[in-house]
Amino acid sequence: MWQAEHVRERLQAAHPGLRVDIDGIATQADRFLDTSLPAMGGKGVFVKELEQALLDGAADMAVHSMKDVPVELAPDLALPVMLPRADARDVLISRAYPSVQALPAGARVGTSSLRRRSQLLNRRPDLRLMDVRGNVGTRLEKLDRGDFDALILAAAGLGRLGFSDRIREYLDPSVMLPAAGQGVMGIECRRSDELTLKMIRPLDNPDAHACVLAERAVGARLFGGCHLPLAAYARIDRAGLILEALVASADGSRLLRSRATGAIGRPGELGDALGRALLAQGAGDILKEIGHGV
Repeated sequence: MWQAEHVRERLQAAHPGLRVDIDGIATQADRFLDTSLPAMGGKGVFVKELEQALLDGAADMAVHSMKDVPVELAPDLALPVMLPRADARDVLISRAYPSVQALPAGARVGTSSLRRRSQLLNRRPDLRLMDVRGNVGTRLEKLDRGDFDALILAAAGLGRLGFSDRIREYLDPSVMLPAAGQGVMGIECRRSDELTLKMIRPLDNPDAHACVLAERAVGARLFGGCHLPLAAYARIDRAGLILEALVASADGSRLLRSRATGAIGRPGELGDALGRALLAQGAGDILKEIGHGV
């Protein structure tokens, strides 16, 4: 809802007098908090009902955290707008411990992400990884009542909701590579809706858009759903578009990582090439082990 309200404010600033109504929809992921995301089909369950509202004409646009959006969209839908990227890093939240390194053996760490789980276990196989569901406030409440010793969450979500003061450690991408699209809000609409496309286009940030396209292209090449231990993170500097990606086994015992630089204007090609590079390293074997062959 914070994201929807933010986009409404941006739209009304770009188009004075515009009326924007927000229709809150409880998704499958919101309703079944005691079921793991992989069991429900991955993070795509956060957007399925929203996309159906678009297809039915009940909504003109949907606002998503791009890390939750599957790489394959319905043919009639488009993601033409990416807002400026917030902090893409993952973070450690803990009442007792200041860093991942400081966590004692057997510490209970809450995360519902296989990507986070595999990378954390690769460095700290002695930790006890536990599923945690619910919104940010609910997860923090579970931590505060002692259900966990620490949580791994996204810096962007905590910042938007005013919880940055709870962060104990920001995890550098060299330690925990972010998910494709992490920190970026995207706006989805019908491809044929020319009026909505025209209205939302001024909100697009070209740099964030190029980075997200590159990151999502890695997943497309690997047929990677949002619930797989797959990470991809791009940034722009003088050299062009720099993209890093990794695939890891669920238990973190095997981790493949690759990096490439390419033209900002050809992000899809860069992401596809990096996906191929990971396959050449054996990423396909890792994905087959967890039931997602390419």
